[in-house]
Amino acid sequence: METKRDIRKKIFALRKSCTDRQAADMSRIIGEKVISLPEFLEAERIYVYADYNHEVMTGYIIEEAWKRGKQTAVPRVEGKNMTFYRLEDFSQLKPGYFGIPEPEEGEAAEWEDALIIMPGVAFDRENHRVGYGGGFYDRFLEKHPGLTRMALAFGFQILESVPAEPTDICPEIIVTEEEILRSLR
Repeated sequence: METKRDIRKKIFALRKSCTDRQAADMSRIIGEKVISLPEFLEAERIYVYADYNHEVMTGYIIEEAWKRGKQTAVPRVEGKNMTFYRLEDFSQLKPGYFGIPEPEEGEAAEWEDALIIMPGVAFDRENHRVGYGGGFYDRFLEKHPGLTRMALAFGFQILESVPAEPTDICPEIIVTEEEILRSLR
């Protein structure tokens, strides 16, 4: 099995090879799928990442959430942890940790009954996730076990298998432009 480091290198190269147009087109398809899922439709509050560097783009999902009266919050890295802050306008976002868009200020969101939409580098069909290596989502999810967990990925990010650790908290749903994977756990 490939190491997490090798997987990250391979997937980053594939993401970099996508044109902006390809990333936007695939992201739009993924976004359309997400907003039609019952987990999105029923959620009143959504934790969601602000995309960066050819990740699946989340702007459309955030806008749709706002149109439907849903509260949204995006993360800001604070030391070894992430705190999610309510997002009411994209102008709140400024380059933060490693250049990732983060809210400069705002009201912290402390929701226990919410949908969380997370990024990842790679996934497998058992919904294991290789993240970026900081452990931020695992630590956040450990403190918020009741959240419905969804991840977004391009089809090429789904691999045969990825290394999994006992501390990993897997998404229950992975949405790509090609399919929707649901955990059987």
